Amino acid sequence: MWPGVLKLLLLLVLITVLLHPSRCTQDKGQTFREKEKQVLDNILGPGRYDARIRPSGENETDGPAIVRVNLFVRSIATISDIKMEYSVQLTFREQWLDERLKFDDSQGRLKYLTLTDASRVWMPDLFFSNEKEGHFHNIIMPNVYIRIFPEGSVLYSIRISLTLSCPMNLKLYPLDRQVCSLRMASYGWTTDDLVFLWKEGDPVQVVKNLHLPRFTLEKFLTDYCNSKTNTGEYSCLKVDLLFKREFSYYLIQIYIPCCMLVIVSWVSFWLDQSAVPARVSLGVTTLLTMATQTSGINASLPPVSYTKAIDIWTGVCLTFVFGALLEFALVNYASRSDMHSENMEKKYPPSDTEQSTSIDLSSDQVEPDNSSNFVMKPLVRQPEDTMSVDRMQPCELHTQTRTKNCCRSWLSKFPTKSKRIDVISRIFFPIVFAFFNLTYWSTYLFRQEAEGE
Repeated sequence: MWPGVLKLLLLLVLITVLLHPSRCTQDKGQTFREKEKQVLDNILGPGRYDARIRPSGENETDGPAIVRVNLFVRSIATISDIKMEYSVQLTFREQWLDERLKFDDSQGRLKYLTLTDASRVWMPDLFFSNEKEGHFHNIIMPNVYIRIFPEGSVLYSIRISLTLSCPMNLKLYPLDRQVCSLRMASYGWTTDDLVFLWKEGDPVQVVKNLHLPRFTLEKFLTDYCNSKTNTGEYSCLKVDLLFKREFSYYLIQIYIPCCMLVIVSWVSFWLDQSAVPARVSLGVTTLLTMATQTSGINASLPPVSYTKAIDIWTGVCLTFVFGALLEFALVNYASRSDMHSENMEKKYPPSDTEQSTSIDLSSDQVEPDNSSNFVMKPLVRQPEDTMSVDRMQPCELHTQTRTKNCCRSWLSKFPTKSKRIDVISRIFFPIVFAFFNLTYWSTYLFRQEAEGE
């Protein structure tokens, strides 16, 4: 019987020893949590701290309170050209020193105290001056915290989404760069009481692999933008975000289709002049398509008072398409004129007397026929004619004569005026359009590089 009792007692002692450290730890933990509560009650209790009074300046002086700010850009959702605004989601942080919030850290065991109610402590009256809309995030809990450190330093962090105005200059659209700002300022405290400063080191951080539709974030710059009014000077911070527009989308959706429409309008130059329905329908269809595309482009942009790069492109392309339609009207008129001339020749053929008249311009004399009218070449050249011929070099005379002869011989292959107009248009329109492209791209690409620098 006694051995069994001893074994039972030893078992109870062993269980007591094993459970004793956990009890001590649990009691210690309860004491630690109670210590935090005691510290919070001590520094934020009634009659101990007034959140309406701003903290003192550095080194407990009567100078302005210094608030250091830093941002973490989580995402940039949309950049609207027509509304001239952009949406951004960011983590906003402020840090300042409040000597009234100092506490004993219990030999390093209390690293910081955490609050979720911003009304318990003094807060800077910062606002976003170019904000249109904004909201906090409350899922699942409010995304905000306040940390109080033993030396009295306060860290305020919150996640917010903002829609901010971004005035844009669209003269180079869609080959442009836009600068969108984020401005933060004090609403009521002047620089005598409150000063905002960027946190040293890395004041603005951007999430990696930031993806933007139609834009690329090239760089960002931090600066100060203090403003003076009749009520005083107010501290202000700003971040300039430089966005470059992605051109590949506009090349595929606008520039290449416009080039194709212009080239399609040139097909009418190769159709027979008698194919009136085909040429008219082709010209009108390309003109209406080009006008519809131009109106669609302008619908996605704000109505501005200056001319944009895309306006010049669509305007010139529309002019080329319209010119191709007018060219057919000219061809049709010339064709009817040619038919009228042929009918007149058939109705009134030349007489035998007119056919027998011959003029030899190379000879010195022209013998008259029986008719009363004849042409005579002077036997002696006038001095002015001799001097004008002597002044011209033989090479110039040969070049001019050769050029005229080549053009005349080439045009002589096409006996009617209407056909000549079509043939000239086949060469003239592509050359002028190629020259326009060369001028357009060289001008705006160089201006884009100059603005980027």
